[in-house]
Amino acid sequence: MLFPKKVKFRKWQSARVNPKKKSVATRGISISFGSHGLKALTPGRISSNQIEAARRAAAHLLGKTGKVWVRVFPDRPETKKGGELPMGKGKGDPFRFVVEIKPGRVLFEIDGVTDAIAREALRKAGTKLSVKTGIIARH
Repeated sequence: MLFPKKVKFRKWQSARVNPKKKSVATRGISISFGSHGLKALTPGRISSNQIEAARRAAAHLLGKTGKVWVRVFPDRPETKKGGELPMGKGKGDPFRFVVEIKPGRVLFEIDGVTDAIAREALRKAGTKLSVKTGIIARH
């Protein structure tokens, strides 16, 4: 699982999201390393467990010839309070790390395999994520 070695603050403040403002990614929107990529189509948060599950699904199908690049890193801590606790008594403890995803962001890249295998590997990886994804190719 991916998580930061060290963080400046254990708990972050909640991000205020304006529902009227539809923001799209401006960084990480093109393929840099591989020949095929998995691009996010909807906004959301992806946890480190989901990233690892998607990476494993893609790498399993590629075998030893292909290479997978993970283009996102979960650095945002999410907190959670225990079950059946009364309201109040402060914020909960950190329990996982997530990455904020905007539409258009490239999440994974693949190279070293045929077009059909790359598309199938990225399709399987996309099913492990909590955002809708699309497959893009370098042209």
